[in-house]
Amino acid sequence: MMHERRRGRDADPFEVARRRMVTEQLIPGGIRDQRILAAMGKVKRHAFVSAGMEEQAYLDRPLPIGQGQTISQPLIVAAMTEAIEPQADDRVLEIGTGSGYQAAVLAEVVKQVFSIERHSGLSIHARKILYRLHYKNISFRIGDGTLGWPEEAPFNAILVTASGPIIPQALRDQLVDGGRLVIPVGEGDVQELLLITRNRDRFEERRLTGCRFVKLVGEHGWREE
Repeated sequence: MMHERRRGRDADPFEVARRRMVTEQLIPGGIRDQRILAAMGKVKRHAFVSAGMEEQAYLDRPLPIGQGQTISQPLIVAAMTEAIEPQADDRVLEIGTGSGYQAAVLAEVVKQVFSIERHSGLSIHARKILYRLHYKNISFRIGDGTLGWPEEAPFNAILVTASGPIIPQALRDQLVDGGRLVIPVGEGDVQELLLITRNRDRFEERRLTGCRFVKLVGEHGWREE
């Protein structure tokens, strides 16, 4: 009886919601990588949303997290993760820690995640959640993400969670040969999610989809308003 009660206390009340998110949103939305589907089915998105919004955590929509920032909708998180073609031994740079949710998904499928956030409050809050959830393969920095993280470069992939006016050259330069960069470019409601693949000193660019993100602020992004 005590064992049964313990299982009841420890049961995840959102497990079914996460499973439905995968089967009703991600798979119909075109996500095929089984490792990413498994990661999305495992990571507790409700732990990353603002207090009082847990019941909305697995709906296919972005949610506010403070500082004018949002946690991206599940499908876009999965799509961006799939676009960088993550491998188990990859080192991945994330620009825009935000809530920490995207970093957690990446940490499930790659060796090491390096995540930069310009808002110190968001960075500190995210790392507390990620430590509490026992993620040990994520490193954090507070600063200008448009400059990348040169001390840890090069990276197998870079994922940018905010939209800039251009693709920062610093991020291109910090890719390994064959590395992938996913970044939204544009402003307002007119943004494009781009995939850039490095081929030695050439960078091949492909449009993935239309999108809408918060602004990428920094030396090689938008000016802070």
